[in-house]
Amino acid sequence: MTTTMEKTAAAAPSVVAPQYRALSVGLVALVMLQAFEAMAVATAMPVVARDLGGMHLYNLAFSATLAASVIATVLGGRWSDVRGPLPPIATGVAAFVAGLLLAGLAPTMELFVAGRFVQGIGMGFTQVALYVLVARVYPPAMHPRVFALFSAAWVVPSMVGPAIAGFVVENLDWRLIFLGVTVIVIPAALLLWRGTAGKIAGGITAEPASGLGRKLVYATLTALAAALIQYGSALKLAGLPLLAVGVALLVISLPKLLLPGSLRAARGLPTGPVLRGLAFGSYTAAEVLIPLMLMNERGLTATGAGVVLTVGALGWSTGSWIKGRGMIGNLAAIRGGAALIAAGIAMVSLVLVDQVPLAVAYVAMALVGLGIGALHPTVSVLVLEMSKEGEEGDNSAAVGVGESVFTVMAVAVSGALFTAAAQNYAAGLAFAVALAVVAVVLAPRFVHSSAPGTMEEAAS
Repeated sequence: MTTTMEKTAAAAPSVVAPQYRALSVGLVALVMLQAFEAMAVATAMPVVARDLGGMHLYNLAFSATLAASVIATVLGGRWSDVRGPLPPIATGVAAFVAGLLLAGLAPTMELFVAGRFVQGIGMGFTQVALYVLVARVYPPAMHPRVFALFSAAWVVPSMVGPAIAGFVVENLDWRLIFLGVTVIVIPAALLLWRGTAGKIAGGITAEPASGLGRKLVYATLTALAAALIQYGSALKLAGLPLLAVGVALLVISLPKLLLPGSLRAARGLPTGPVLRGLAFGSYTAAEVLIPLMLMNERGLTATGAGVVLTVGALGWSTGSWIKGRGMIGNLAAIRGGAALIAAGIAMVSLVLVDQVPLAVAYVAMALVGLGIGALHPTVSVLVLEMSKEGEEGDNSAAVGVGESVFTVMAVAVSGALFTAAAQNYAAGLAFAVALAVVAVVLAPRFVHSSAPGTMEEAAS
């Protein structure tokens, strides 16, 4: 059923209307810079590890950022609800810049990893607070367009980030990647700050953050569990003890950070973190395996395989734009988006057959991109719509934690299946398809209207 938000989306002010222009540009610039850093660092990391003599800490350089972001997301969500989104955004930007400087100037791999940890704190604070800022500043009818703008901000970094990082690493100095982003982040943050002038007050609620200390403990355990799972999955049989400990910690801690009823997919809001986790986990697990498959099985170069992923990034932006313009309903965006992800990953698996033309891979990744592009921002919008005033930060944090943890698990399990099946790409990709199919099944439990223009909150 079409909601009031969808009916009025076309009539909503533009995100670049004079009253929103500075804020929208600042938001896009900040998201784009964080996206560029995320895309570029994966390209530069092998050179960084060799240069600093820290190949033994290679995986930890990625895990540290993830672990820190989980903790900061939980704290930043509650902080945004109580004090408003501007203090955690300012703190997040400062931490992100400090982490970039520490990583860019690090004389040892240990300090580089510490810099990556500080970056993760900054990204966790910033990302969850930006969601709250959107809820407080932009009218609800504009939310789909704003989140579509966030998705679009990843397109250029996805296309040029690895290439620029590769050029810098090969011809200049990898440190310039981190130090260069530092120089640009500060003006972007100042522009965002200017755009919020007079538009946003402090927190909605002055209630004490009851249970926040316990949540931070569980967030730390969840972060540790995710890092153990990610690190252990790369060690094959030797990593099984780490995987076992990580899963055990996750069983204890994760339910405390998600919304009540999330793990049983209770109707309404609680299903949001699970849906985002399943969809993004499926997408990421496929993205890890597909370039390897195209290079090893079909003889593509790294650049050629990267173009296939770029097509997926363009599809993501297109899917978000379609949803942001109100062309499809919420249920169609989520259930249809998950179905496109499943169909696209299944289709790209056909490229394992030599007789199947490589063009199929490009079409398949376009479908996957369209699916995640329609689904991802829609979940964000509906979480804000279904949240009570003053709870947007906590609920957005739960979605962020669910997405991060499910993604780690998806990549770990799909990689383990790939390895156990004697490097059979079909086995790993089949698991990614299964995750997306589960999201198709669960979608109606999240998007269900109780009356025209309204959404039930959390009927169990």
